[in-house]
Amino acid sequence: MMRSSLARQSRFVTRMICSSSSSSSSTCNGSNASKLPTRSLSMLATQHVPDKPSPWSSRHSTPNQTLRFQSSSATTTTTTKRTTVPPTHVPQLWAQAQAVCFDVDCTVTKNDALDDLAGFLGKAKEVEQITHAAMNGQMDLSAALQQRLELMQPTVDDLRRYLQSHPAEQRLVPGIRKLIAELQARNVKVFLISGGFRELILPVADALQIPRNNIYANRFVYMMSDKDKDDDDDDEGEDQSHNDDNKIIRVTGFDPSQATSHQGGKPQVIRQIREQNPLQTVVMVGDGSTDLEAVQESGAADLFIGYGGVVQRPAVQEQADLFVTDYQELVDLLPRYKVAMIGSGAFASSVMQMVATNARNKPLFQTQVSMYVHEEDFEGQALTTTINQRHENPKYLPSVPLGDNVVAHADLKTTVQDADLLIFCAPHQFMHSMCKQIQLTGGVKPTAKAISLTKGIHISPPSAGGGGGPQLMSSMIQRMLNIECSVLMGANLAKEIGPGGLCEATIGSRVQEQGQLFAELFDTDYFHVSSIISDIEGAELAGALKNIVALAAGFVDGSDKHSENAKAVILRQGLSEMRRFAKAMYPNTVRDDTFFEACGVADLIATCYGGRNHWIAQEYAQRHGTTSFEQLERDLLKGQKLQGVLTSFEVQSVLNANHWQHEYTLFSTVNAIVTGKVPPEDIIKFRQLGVTGSLRMDDEESVSPFEENAVATTFQA
Repeated sequence: MMRSSLARQSRFVTRMICSSSSSSSSTCNGSNASKLPTRSLSMLATQHVPDKPSPWSSRHSTPNQTLRFQSSSATTTTTTKRTTVPPTHVPQLWAQAQAVCFDVDCTVTKNDALDDLAGFLGKAKEVEQITHAAMNGQMDLSAALQQRLELMQPTVDDLRRYLQSHPAEQRLVPGIRKLIAELQARNVKVFLISGGFRELILPVADALQIPRNNIYANRFVYMMSDKDKDDDDDDEGEDQSHNDDNKIIRVTGFDPSQATSHQGGKPQVIRQIREQNPLQTVVMVGDGSTDLEAVQESGAADLFIGYGGVVQRPAVQEQADLFVTDYQELVDLLPRYKVAMIGSGAFASSVMQMVATNARNKPLFQTQVSMYVHEEDFEGQALTTTINQRHENPKYLPSVPLGDNVVAHADLKTTVQDADLLIFCAPHQFMHSMCKQIQLTGGVKPTAKAISLTKGIHISPPSAGGGGGPQLMSSMIQRMLNIECSVLMGANLAKEIGPGGLCEATIGSRVQEQGQLFAELFDTDYFHVSSIISDIEGAELAGALKNIVALAAGFVDGSDKHSENAKAVILRQGLSEMRRFAKAMYPNTVRDDTFFEACGVADLIATCYGGRNHWIAQEYAQRHGTTSFEQLERDLLKGQKLQGVLTSFEVQSVLNANHWQHEYTLFSTVNAIVTGKVPPEDIIKFRQLGVTGSLRMDDEESVSPFEENAVATTFQA
């Protein structure tokens, strides 16, 4: 038996009626007006446009002055005389938009859906007359809306058939899908605010992947009534045995409680959106006068962009801050971040292949990526030349393609020039000198953002301005270059990242949006950014300190007394000392749960089984300490640097100066081994050595042979 007509209609209504929202409309009827002089992109191109602030910048920054009064009260509806935004500010406001609100009819879709529905029902002429009266100001918007619906009286079956015959994809204006995808890639919130009807807009929102909660539109009011003769003809052939088949559900009106059903509805909706979201810059895009209202009342939108790709209205062209007829014009104004990598070792090269792929494939980034390479000879020619010819780094990560969009430079100034995103991935003992060199050659863009992948800490000497002490790489970069610096830490062995092995990392960032931006830069189908946390200090110290524990694990594996049980003890004790040391240094910011992220226990495990520090320590133990770490580094790492020994000396200087040696017995025992005070096989005696006091060292004994400028100093938490 065929299902009843009423049951089919009821299910359709149930599917379409969702959570509430609001709006105000503009119809697309009428011929295109002759194009008035307006502020187009060609005019803006003649103006000086300053560096565009990033939409990923801190939400606490002050928005640009838009020459419109905005009340602090979201409920205030002061109507002000329209003053357009200065042309030089328009690209800035568009680039830093945190939310973009689109009208739907003739802005997102090619036609007015209600007029389309009237044509589908054979009532286009009558409805069009009412539409024109409303658009010409001869009829109230709400009255026109009601009269059009009373003329059509569509049934639910009519709506269903209309939507089936007018698929959302065919209704979209050219370029809108790309524009919205570009905005969403930048974490910009997208809303649909329409005087049309939610039921007709839902398929459009779904096609554009706009959340249904972000739709503010009118709603149909339905009523059940008896069928008339025409309705019976429509259902010919269906089973009429049930009484329900004598009833039908019709649209009889609209819900007047929706803001979009009356004049001034769109600014009211935007104020509501701002109440619910901490947004500083909101842009309205539309084709009609009701869209223009969004910037004519206080507390609503900051910028109005008129769209004339379907219909061009003189008032809109004249008063829009910017008028476009092709959405590609707006896409071209969106910022694309230039990326630079400072570093070219094995880890930097393994990361570069991910960065280069994302720069090529994601609209957020410029395609070309710069890479700073410390110049050296490779097979008779400069390494930079080899990298640029082969598109790989054959010295440090052979046979792993970097990408043909990577350009290697031997000059730091050239590498960082005009870069928006800086990735620091070089041995930590060179970081200070590189930052100093960048300073001396002109610095970086003031709007640039940095992220450090370097695992280590720097001990700065005392100076007239202070007592010196331990400094994280991110803090050094931030202080010397005056830019915000995040960190990326995790179980990231270069030899496994290069071939595309599964791995993950943690991003530490004080600004969530900056962390999300860097996640877009690094995240791939095999390299996963598992979390973004605010505990930069904990994440970075975990990445540095685990190299000391990796030395201990290597001593265990290289000694005659190797056992998995002993190694497990080392890892547990090491994780405990890592956490306690980090919290002692930064008691107000370091969190315990940071050490259970990818930057903590995961990085520790990977490094203690497969990292270079573990390998060199194992070799040192197998040779019973007869070959120095400096020699092992030269012989086995082929130009790469050993971080664990240097970090051990730096940490030990802090322990000695604060008399903490016996609270961190594993760290102190590792340092005693690398200074030759105890043999490597005694790593398993770290508890006994701490109790007997055998670990006491003078400050000068804790200075690393790897770094002449390292000094012991008391850390003031």
